[in-house]
Amino acid sequence: MYNFKEIYHTVLKEYPDIMTVEEMSKALGISSKTGYKLIKEGVIKSRKVGRAYRIAKVHLLSYLKVNM
Repeated sequence: MYNFKEIYHTVLKEYPDIMTVEEMSKALGISSKTGYKLIKEGVIKSRKVGRAYRIAKVHLLSYLKVNM
């Protein structure tokens, strides 16, 4: 089982603290379509800024912790 620190340093370190859906999808190794689906279903928390979604890195860490 990974901890937050290991996940951050191995997967998310190179990404900004607030990511676009495309950046999030790339970090998770999924398609953008799947990324949007996870957001719309509320699996990954996000904020909508204008017409675009923004995902805080902390929400991705929470998602990864639950799903690993």
